[in-house]
Amino acid sequence: MQGILTNKRVAILVADGFEQIEMIAPRKALEEAGAMTHLISPNIDVVEGWQHINWGDTFDVDVTLRKADASEYQALLLPGGVMNPDKLRWNENAVAFVKHFVRDGKPVAAICYGPWTLIETGVVKGRTMTSWPSLKTDLKNAGATWVDEEVIVDNGIVTSRKPDDIPAFNEKMINEFAEGVHMQQHFAA
Repeated sequence: MQGILTNKRVAILVADGFEQIEMIAPRKALEEAGAMTHLISPNIDVVEGWQHINWGDTFDVDVTLRKADASEYQALLLPGGVMNPDKLRWNENAVAFVKHFVRDGKPVAAICYGPWTLIETGVVKGRTMTSWPSLKTDLKNAGATWVDEEVIVDNGIVTSRKPDDIPAFNEKMINEFAEGVHMQQHFAA
């Protein structure tokens, strides 16, 4: 898959408390496939990861959310971690940023708790998705069909359950990101 994403720019949206491995491993896979990735956050300089039950490492923010222009990116990655998407779904700028990708049919990949942010955009209704099991009811209440599988692709939206699913998640994410815009994904924002 080396070079399959050459000239693709991928936004990775995170707040403090993202599950570190759910950002690092997919980011590495994207870059190995040729993508340019930018860590985007409401934070200004650095964002702090989470490793299982403890705070993790800090990472430099490439672009602050206030300065990020979604039209400059071809795809979006939403890592999980409980705190991260919970903070993002309360941030109007974050929700608007994610909504831009969905509105324009750009592929989005969300793992673990990452779909929480997607729920806020209104895009999950009528889709088949997966997530960390505790989001099952939230996704169903938002109109999605929830399934317990390692990775699900529904018209440009890739979802996975947990870090153990990262290899399958990465493969499907890269394929969808290479495919590009999904015209049927558009929705009224």
